[in-house]
Amino acid sequence: MRTANPASEIAAALGACRAAFIWIGVFSGFINVLALSGSLFMMEVYDRVIPSGSIPTLVGLFTLVAILYFFQGGLDLMRTRLLTRIGANLDQSLSPRIFDAVIGLQLKAPRVGETSQPLRDLDVIRSFLSSSGPGAFFDLPWLPFYLGICFLFHSMLGLVVLCGAIFLIFLTLLTEIWSKLPTQETARHSVSRNRGIEMSRRNAEALVAMGMAGRVRDRWQEISRNHIEAQQSTSDTSGGFGGISKVFRMLLQSGVLAVGAYLVIGHEATSGVIIAGSILSARALAPIDLAISNWKGFTAARQAKQRLDNLLLLLPKASDPMPLPRPQFSFSVENVAGAPPEVQRIVIQDVNFSLTPGSGLGIIGPSASGKSSLARLLVGVWTPQRGVVKLDAAPLGQWSNEALGAHIGYLPQSVELLEGTIAENISRFDPEATPERIIAAARAAFVHDLIVGLPKGYDTLVGEQGESLSSGQRQRVALARALYGDPFLVVLDEPNSNLDAEGEEALTRAMLGIRERQGIVIVIAHRPSALAAVDLVLAISGGRQQAFGPKDEVLARVLQPTTNLKVVSGAGPKG
Repeated sequence: MRTANPASEIAAALGACRAAFIWIGVFSGFINVLALSGSLFMMEVYDRVIPSGSIPTLVGLFTLVAILYFFQGGLDLMRTRLLTRIGANLDQSLSPRIFDAVIGLQLKAPRVGETSQPLRDLDVIRSFLSSSGPGAFFDLPWLPFYLGICFLFHSMLGLVVLCGAIFLIFLTLLTEIWSKLPTQETARHSVSRNRGIEMSRRNAEALVAMGMAGRVRDRWQEISRNHIEAQQSTSDTSGGFGGISKVFRMLLQSGVLAVGAYLVIGHEATSGVIIAGSILSARALAPIDLAISNWKGFTAARQAKQRLDNLLLLLPKASDPMPLPRPQFSFSVENVAGAPPEVQRIVIQDVNFSLTPGSGLGIIGPSASGKSSLARLLVGVWTPQRGVVKLDAAPLGQWSNEALGAHIGYLPQSVELLEGTIAENISRFDPEATPERIIAAARAAFVHDLIVGLPKGYDTLVGEQGESLSSGQRQRVALARALYGDPFLVVLDEPNSNLDAEGEEALTRAMLGIRERQGIVIVIAHRPSALAAVDLVLAISGGRQQAFGPKDEVLARVLQPTTNLKVVSGAGPKG
């Protein structure tokens, strides 16, 4: 069940900060009015203080302008702090959705190195909000105000500043046009670069053992060169236009001085107008110059927002369905067909079976027959293209992910433990987990003695992928994680691939324990020993169900010499 997704969740999150933006606008108004202090002070000094020689007037004016400067600095600080907090609030409100979307993206379109891009996009938006760029955009609407004052000084001064503003706006448009494509290319090459290093890291052993590291490094360097070139192009474009605008602004300021001097010589303005007009013109055009300097960050933030909007629309937030009672009666698969994410070719089709409490099912078949794909359909990782998978007559889609996960134990073919302690991994990082429940899961997996034999026991830290544990230890701890909370359905995908004889015996006893407590266990097997604790067997080949029934009957049928379907006697290629 899905809810209607807003046109832009990012816009909605920013809209929630509407009051803060209003205050930023108010502060910007006062800041821009107070920015006249310097111009007016210089004009009064040249037109009143110097001709009159009045020291008290000078002291009074200086005291007043100092107070105004302090107010201006305080308001500018408050505006900056507000923008920083808007960025932090945006991050806090969207981070859970982005995290869920990253997980969903990996399930729908698994691409190594790309799944962290949404988090980087969120960082780009937050960083831009915390920079000086938004302040420049809040100052831009005050440009006509400054132009009006310049026209009040003299129409010629106003025209000069107006022409300068038009030219700088033209530079801003050119910056937008010329930097858009390089910025997109930079983002694209950044994704490719991250994907390449991540794939190399995961396959480091194979690269070194087979002498591939140098060649793969050369390919990665080529991608890095493309990324750097695109980044340089973006920086050159942004920096080039920023440099032009800076030079032009200095030239314009000198031009205003020259025009002011001309007006004074012609007795059309006072000498104070020369300095005041110069300062005022610089302040009027400063937001445009600052906007050009920050255009690279603005473009990157806008493109990051577009990518996040597209991602969040692709993976809308799921509503929480009505809670269902704990399953305890049946598990059924009805005419199920499925395909991997972003793949149109069906790899599993026409699978039908039903299991009752206390059942143990073994799924067998040759390599690449679709066994692991079926496992993903059974636990709800993949959504069936056709058919339905049910717990107690309720399709899996009627459960929320959190609620469904409490009733399912899953040991995937590739075992990874998350960074944390063994206890945290077994408890699935449940903040309400008790030592009793954690130890109960470990005892159910017959791994308690192994864990307490470690120097720190259940408090042993495991890093990414559990480097501090051997493959067999990781697999046994992951089995305990699958059994945490006594789930009704437990699906084990080649759970004995890294186990020794002792580990296989513990696995068999754990599977029998699931059946004794009236749970359902499904095991995908390459070794016959994994079938010791099951009473039913499902044979598949080519993604189709070939046989289902009592273990002895199915094995007698599929293991005949005339058939190609067999249970591999050793740990062969994974299916």
